[in-house]
Amino acid sequence: MVEPDQSTSESWFEGLKKLFDLSKITNLFEVSESQIAEILQAVRLKLPTTEAFLLGKPQAGKSSLVRGMTGVSAEIVGSGFRPHTKYTERYIYPNSDLPLLIFNDTVGLGDVNYQTEAIIQELLKSLQQDTYSRLFILTVKINDFATDSLKQVAQALRKQYPGIPCLLAVTSLHEVYPSTLLDHPPYPPDQAEITRAYNSILGAFSGLYDSAVMVDFTLEEDGYNPVFYGLEALRDALAQRLPQAEANAIYQLLNETNQRDLSTLYRDVARRYILTFSIIVAALEAVPLPFASMPVLSALQLSMVTLLGKLYGQTLTISQAGGVVSTIAGGFVAQAVGRQLIKFIPGFGSAISASWAAAYTWALGEGACVYFGDLMGGKTPDTKRIQLVMKEAFSSAQKRFKGEEKE
Repeated sequence: MVEPDQSTSESWFEGLKKLFDLSKITNLFEVSESQIAEILQAVRLKLPTTEAFLLGKPQAGKSSLVRGMTGVSAEIVGSGFRPHTKYTERYIYPNSDLPLLIFNDTVGLGDVNYQTEAIIQELLKSLQQDTYSRLFILTVKINDFATDSLKQVAQALRKQYPGIPCLLAVTSLHEVYPSTLLDHPPYPPDQAEITRAYNSILGAFSGLYDSAVMVDFTLEEDGYNPVFYGLEALRDALAQRLPQAEANAIYQLLNETNQRDLSTLYRDVARRYILTFSIIVAALEAVPLPFASMPVLSALQLSMVTLLGKLYGQTLTISQAGGVVSTIAGGFVAQAVGRQLIKFIPGFGSAISASWAAAYTWALGEGACVYFGDLMGGKTPDTKRIQLVMKEAFSSAQKRFKGEEKE
């Protein structure tokens, strides 16, 4: 086999770089900020937003309730709360542009260094602003009976705003499980230890809530299954107390219908990037030089991921883009090397490789969109789900780039 001349290949690549000026290409697909702003405003006006006031002592499971209601990881929830007023912190899900759920966490309840009356007055002032559907969630650990300050707050809010539904969530059930119980029992639990403690809390807060529910939201490393024990009961309780639109929004979380216009805009613009890079990659791979195109191919794909990140509000370095590719690409990389070896087969190897490279680039772009979309929504990207999306996109794109499938 005749080895390709190195100077010839280098000259060819220089010509390719001039032919495909990435700076000019990307300028064609700049996102219209005004278009996004208009769609955001339109969606926001019809979005059924619920503002939940989390009332409970520290470590009562309030952040766990947020995880259960949003599906967001503990790390993101933990870093997502921001100071709102002197005595409250706020977490907006998925973001302030599209607030589906707003959680207000009361700071300092039960702490001797905080004045309960001052906390009450601040909450009452916040409630004077008539904006979203409101909900009170009293959060009490099943083995905590020192709840005088929480009851004082609940009484004041209930007196002033009797029409706002109030849910009593009794948490951390596993802390009173009998020693013989190594995992969650069938829901609802009927063990004597749990029933006795639960009924005691119900009695202590009698008249201060509309409905009550037992939940135990733990972390995966805690070893309890399911992680969100009692989640369905929580959602059912919310559905009974909130207006239908708000209840449906929480029950379905981020239903795609609520964000269809915005999601379509992002994905349509993203696919312009993806298609352009896929065509470039196909042209590059059509040159029968085994492995010679790999560095440029990788650089192009990293550039694409970087640009897609920018579209979704994520600024990445090339190194960080490489990390994203490594995270979502799975076994595609090994297959890429295998396809490079096909180039050694005279006649048809390059055509197959070009089709494969274009399809892979398309699939990588689709996977990156899901990855960045999860981040934009405050979720931890699910690599298994992303790789399934890539697999389907790859199969479809292979047919498209071979001419077997029409748009």
